[in-house]
Amino acid sequence: MDALTLARLHGVVRVLIGGAHVLAPARIPAAWVGRDARRAGVQVFALAFGARDAAIGGGVLTAGGPDAARPWVLAGAASDAADLLATLRSRDDLPRLAVAGVTALATTSTLLGLWLAREL
Repeated sequence: MDALTLARLHGVVRVLIGGAHVLAPARIPAAWVGRDARRAGVQVFALAFGARDAAIGGGVLTAGGPDAARPWVLAGAASDAADLLATLRSRDDLPRLAVAGVTALATTSTLLGLWLAREL
C-alpha cells in the first residue's frame, strides 16, 4: 500500500471519528473525558473537535495528489499532538483508562501522520 492510499484511509478514520463527535457530542467524548461530557461547554468543544477532524480528513480525501495531501496530513499530526498534550496535562482529572487509550491513539496517529508526510 502506498503512502497516499494509507493517508486517505487515515483521512476516512478522521471523518468517521469527527462525524461521530458532531452527531453525538455528549456520548462519544465520554470515553475521553468521562461524565464531564454531559456538560454543555464540553459538548461545544466536542463539536469543534469533531468538525476539525472531519475537515482535516476531508482535506486529505479530496487532495489531488501527494503534494496536496501533505499539508492536511501535517495538520492532522499537529492536531493529534495537541490532543495528546492536552490529555497528559489534564490526566489527573480524566479517567485513567481514557488517558491510556487517548495517549496510545494520539501518539500513534501523530507518528503515523509525520511518517506519512515524509513519505508523500
